[in-house]
Amino acid sequence: MHKALRLVQLCCILIGSLLSSVASATGLQYNMTRGVTPVSHAQYDLHMTVLFIVTAIGVLVFGLLIFSIFRYRKSKGAKAATFHENVQIEVIWTVIPFVILMVLAVPATKTLIAMEDTRKSEMTIAVTGYQWYWHYEYLNEDISFYSNPATTAEEIAGLVPKSGYYQLEVDKPLVVPTNTKIRFAFSANDVIHAWWVPALGVKRDTIPGFINESWAVIEEVGTYRGQCAELCGVRHGYMPIVVEAITPEEFEAWVAEQKGGLEEVIEESEA
Repeated sequence: MHKALRLVQLCCILIGSLLSSVASATGLQYNMTRGVTPVSHAQYDLHMTVLFIVTAIGVLVFGLLIFSIFRYRKSKGAKAATFHENVQIEVIWTVIPFVILMVLAVPATKTLIAMEDTRKSEMTIAVTGYQWYWHYEYLNEDISFYSNPATTAEEIAGLVPKSGYYQLEVDKPLVVPTNTKIRFAFSANDVIHAWWVPALGVKRDTIPGFINESWAVIEEVGTYRGQCAELCGVRHGYMPIVVEAITPEEFEAWVAEQKGGLEEVIEESEA
């Protein structure tokens, strides 16, 4: 039995190494990403914990199955045992899954509670879904704008070469500061959408007449992309999200620039 289990473990290691080598060579990502926020880190750690446990269970179960098939096959004269029940075994296979679920419930509950804790937020952004674009409003800064898909009809039709971020580019990204607790308030103007950015660990439905909340503290400067994750109509697949995280100092300059531009527009309209 030990040899059979060892063989299964070696096979799993070899397959894992092969997939990792292929992923490194091709730039593919088979596992979920760790992300750049505390919530995404907690989600990743929980995912890896569950993955390790189910992998260990799978190796054990399939190892025993493969061992039993070869060790007790009919050609070797094995005969099936005749029995109706075994209370001890039934108790064991009931208690062990219960204990595993209770162990997993602790970090899972902590993660779920953390995902809903929008207290002590330093800024609030209202996100509204439309068919098929997004509207962002910085409630503390009196700044708002629409973010539309930037992929052209010619690219979609294949008439011109596709850009590097085909279907994942917008004309105006959501700009936010790093190391700042940002509260998001989600709603929609027409049908149900879903604002999903994997690197931030945020996925929330935007529902007309209802407000969902989430939060993020982005720890690294960068551009993070996502998409609408709720089937919302014929152009659902053309509804990208782009979040540009910059330093707090750069964000202050960006806010001043946006307000300056708004003041110029108001002055021109009054003139």
